[in-house]
Amino acid sequence: MSSKRHLRWAAVPVGAATAVALAGCTPQEQHGFLPGFTEDGQPATNHTDMVGALWVNSWIVLLIVGVITWGLMLWAGIAYRRRKGQTGLPVQMRYNMPIEIFYTIVPLILVAGFFTFTARDQEALETQYEDPDVSIIATGKQWAWDFEYLGTEADGSDSVWTMGVQVEADENGNRVESELPTLVLPVNKTVKLQLESRDVIHSFWIIDFLYKKDMYIGHENYWSFTPTREGSYAGKCAELCGEYHSMMLFNVEVVSEAEYEEYLASLEALGQTGPIQDEYDRLQNPPGVGAPAAKEEETH
Repeated sequence: MSSKRHLRWAAVPVGAATAVALAGCTPQEQHGFLPGFTEDGQPATNHTDMVGALWVNSWIVLLIVGVITWGLMLWAGIAYRRRKGQTGLPVQMRYNMPIEIFYTIVPLILVAGFFTFTARDQEALETQYEDPDVSIIATGKQWAWDFEYLGTEADGSDSVWTMGVQVEADENGNRVESELPTLVLPVNKTVKLQLESRDVIHSFWIIDFLYKKDMYIGHENYWSFTPTREGSYAGKCAELCGEYHSMMLFNVEVVSEAEYEEYLASLEALGQTGPIQDEYDRLQNPPGVGAPAAKEEETH
């Protein structure tokens, strides 16, 4: 039997084994072990699948290029190694136009391809909803978050809000994350976040949503998306913003529409209505000293 026929027969089990291995991948493995997907593959937002696909497909292309490159290097190292009895330098080959054209065109195609798909997905991610179901102002400050849920009035009189403090530590030095600022979102409703900063540059990052955006003082940034799965998610500042940057955390709760409306009503019942005022520009409560409200109670 010829060597070519041997190769053909060898390719059959190799191909079958590869197909079986790929079919057995879990949703997490199929999405490159990225967060934001459950065991059944359900994404956290309407954009999560797209970001995951860009990540995975980019790595597949890079792996193919890497395998070809490593194979050529190995082949050249074996085929052109110095044999016993050989002396001097081997015959040098220069100005091989076909090879030089190949090495120029292929990288250009790769770069153009990566740019095209990245620009396409970025355009979708950066397209803002004109009439979202929910509009929220998320404000970063050293070192916590405020969330203002906008109503329909232009002056913000029917808005409700929560003010957060950065994570505190218990007596054992462990972070008490249950007291973190919480952003509540309704599932399957269009959301538009207006991102602002009160002091320095921050970065708003919900990890499972696979996207983050910077926040600048004096400049408004926006992010539109639709949460597609109820659950709890972790958020944090992704831009070094000062001494307690690592404690600038927040929680995200994606709930049903009824639970969302109930939450807004609870904030209204607490009197947390209208726009957040300028006197709350700075947090002024380093870790270990408690929230501003607690300090005011102690002084009375």
